Amino acid sequence: MDGSGRIDPANPYGGAFPGAPRRLGLGDRIRRWRNRRAADPRFQAWAARFPFTAPIARRQASARYDLTAGFVYAQTRAACVELEVFALLLEGPRTSADLAGPLALEPDRAERLMAAACAVGLVERRPKGRWGLSTLGAAALGAPGVAEMVRHHRLFYADLADPVALLRGETSPRLARFWAYLEGGEDVDPADADAYSALMGASQTMVAQETLAAVDLSGRKRLMDVGGGEGAFACAALQATPALEATVFDLPSVVRRAPARFSAAGVGARARTAGGSFLTDELPDGHDVISLVRVCYDHPDDTVRRLLAKCRAALAPGGLFVLTEPMSGGDRPTRSGDAYFGFYMLAMESGRARSPERLTTLMAEAGFADIRRPRVARPFITQVLTARAGESP
Repeated sequence: MDGSGRIDPANPYGGAFPGAPRRLGLGDRIRRWRNRRAADPRFQAWAARFPFTAPIARRQASARYDLTAGFVYAQTRAACVELEVFALLLEGPRTSADLAGPLALEPDRAERLMAAACAVGLVERRPKGRWGLSTLGAAALGAPGVAEMVRHHRLFYADLADPVALLRGETSPRLARFWAYLEGGEDVDPADADAYSALMGASQTMVAQETLAAVDLSGRKRLMDVGGGEGAFACAALQATPALEATVFDLPSVVRRAPARFSAAGVGARARTAGGSFLTDELPDGHDVISLVRVCYDHPDDTVRRLLAKCRAALAPGGLFVLTEPMSGGDRPTRSGDAYFGFYMLAMESGRARSPERLTTLMAEAGFADIRRPRVARPFITQVLTARAGESP
């Protein structure tokens, strides 16, 4: 700092930052020099003008701006989802005046929304002052789980209104109250179960697609999806594997919704439910496949250890175990696993996204063998680990 109390961008901590290392290796010294240059407004102005550095400076400035304005971009999409803009434009382009009535907006505000949606790639400007659907906007119609998550983000964004308070544990996150089943092994209020089961059921469609494309269930006879909610993953597995039977194990107030989904999917004759809590009850046996779909990351390590041990005990030797959920990048953090789910799980006040390496260690401790990580097409949706049950748990 200089005498006025302002921070010197070239030396923001004045060499007195608490805990600053006294000695740095060559690589860290080079990076420190680079970072001090990047933090200097005079260097930024020079780099923006110099022909060889100007493209890099523009890209970095644009990236900084997008990080600042990202919430507005996300809320633009949220408005489009809530107002069903994509469905309105699916049959053909319309002017802002045409859209104003169906959207219940003043024409100038409909124009403002369409311009913002165009800027972030959700719609396209067409001739004669019309707005048309882009491929990105159209794809949102084919992913209903995304729309459910966009609506659900009202809770998440409220918890992130003060991210420092959230990190310091000074808030009472709304997400933690939404996911009421995390509070313990007891059953939950049916109204609460309906809310989060509907969200999980919608978003699990994409997870099921990725998982079943990576895992071959042919030749298997009976699947048990532990913590399977209203049966979204089980339905997808049954539809993909005609000879398979399935059991969904979850809290009684949650699995009561599953038979209707089974019937609608045409798999009711091959599906059943079992009510209970994997936190307090033993798991039913007699299955040669057990799956955990977005379950482990909801819980701390001790709970995950107990759950994996129960899954191993309920699975016959040679049985297949499938774990699929968002995972962190470990030593190479990812936007989905470490940024999004890092903060999401913090707001839930339970669990965390783990790296494949960490989950592999926990699975091996539980007695699973031949642990593999099949490739998935969209790892930002889910990642998969499979294993075999050894001769003895």
